[in-house]
Amino acid sequence: MPLKSSYSDRLKKTDQSLIALLSDRISLLASEQPSLDEQLADVAPLLAQAGIPESVWVGVVKSCHANIPKSATNHVIPKQITIIGGHGRMGRLFKEQLSVVGHNVSVLEHDGWEYADKLLSQAELVLVSVPIEYTVDVIKRAAKYLAPTTALCDITSIKTQPTQAMLEHHCGPVMGLHPMFGPNIKSFLGQKVVVCPGRNDDSFQWLLDFLKSKGGELIVCTPEEHDQMMVVIQATQHFCRFSLGVFLAQARVEIEQSLTMSTPNYRQEIDIVKRFFSQNPNLCVDIMLATEERCNAISFLANTYSRLARLVARKDREALIKEFENTQGFFEGKINSFLQPLNATGIQRDFKPQNIGI
Repeated sequence: MPLKSSYSDRLKKTDQSLIALLSDRISLLASEQPSLDEQLADVAPLLAQAGIPESVWVGVVKSCHANIPKSATNHVIPKQITIIGGHGRMGRLFKEQLSVVGHNVSVLEHDGWEYADKLLSQAELVLVSVPIEYTVDVIKRAAKYLAPTTALCDITSIKTQPTQAMLEHHCGPVMGLHPMFGPNIKSFLGQKVVVCPGRNDDSFQWLLDFLKSKGGELIVCTPEEHDQMMVVIQATQHFCRFSLGVFLAQARVEIEQSLTMSTPNYRQEIDIVKRFFSQNPNLCVDIMLATEERCNAISFLANTYSRLARLVARKDREALIKEFENTQGFFEGKINSFLQPLNATGIQRDFKPQNIGI
C-alpha cells in the first residue's frame, strides 16, 4: 500500500507540473501565435531521445493551438466577404469561421440574384461554394458584378475548369481552394486546404494567413496537379466506399454484431463508410462523375476488381499470390516514407508557391 501511495503522489505531482507547463504554453501562443509548422519543427531528435512518439507531441501541440483564447486571435481588419452558396453546409462553415474573427460576411443564394450587384460589387472577397455542376456557370454570372480589385475564389473539389473560368471572366485576383475535409468539422485545426494560385496572389494572403492561424495546413499546387491527384484521392476512394456500403446493405450484414468481434482495421473501415453515407448523396455522386478522367479511373478500378474476382472464383492461388507480390514490389520502400510524415505536419512542402508568402 505505501508503494502504491508513493506512486500516486508522484503521478499527481507530475500531472500538476505538466498542467502548469501547458498553461504557460497556451499563454505564450496567445502572445506570439507561431504557426503549427514552427511549433512542430526540429523536435524529432528530442522526442526520439525521450522515447516519445511524434504523434503524442503533435496531439499536444494541436490541442494547445486549438485552445488559444479567442481574444488573442481576433485582431483582424474586417473584410467585406460574400459567399455564393453560403447557406450550403460548406458555405455555412466558412461563414461561421470568418464571421467569428470579425469579418463581415454576406450570403448570395440562387434565388437572390436580384441583390447580386449590392452583394458582389462592394465585396473584397467573393467565395464560390456551390455544387460542382454549377460552379463554372456561377463564376461567369458573378464576374459581371465584380470590381477589378475583388478577390475571387472557389472551394469546389475540381480546380482546372473553375480556375480557368475565373481567370477568363474576371480581370482581378483569382485563386482556387479545395478544403480537404467535410462540413462537419468544428475548426480548421489540422485540416488540409489545397491552394491553386491564379492571379494577384497577394490579395489572398490575409485569407491564407487566417487558415494557417486556425491550424490549417496549406498544400500549394497547380490546378492540373490537383485534379490529377484527386482522381485517386477522391473519386476512386469514393467509389470503393460506395461499393462496400452497397454490398453490406444488399447482403444485409449485421453490422453491430460484426463490430463485436472486429479487428481495429475493420472498425475503422466501417466508421469511414458510415461517415461517407452520412453525406449529401448529390455531392458524393458529383465527385465521382466530375470529370471524364474520374469516370475512366473508376471504370479501370472496377475492371481490376472483376479480374481479381475471377481469379478468386477459379481458386487460382498462384495467380493471386503473384498479383500480391507484384503489388508488394510497387509499395516496397515507399510505405514508411509516405505515411510517416502524416503523423506530423502534412506534405505541403512538396509544392512551392512562386509568389505566395505561405
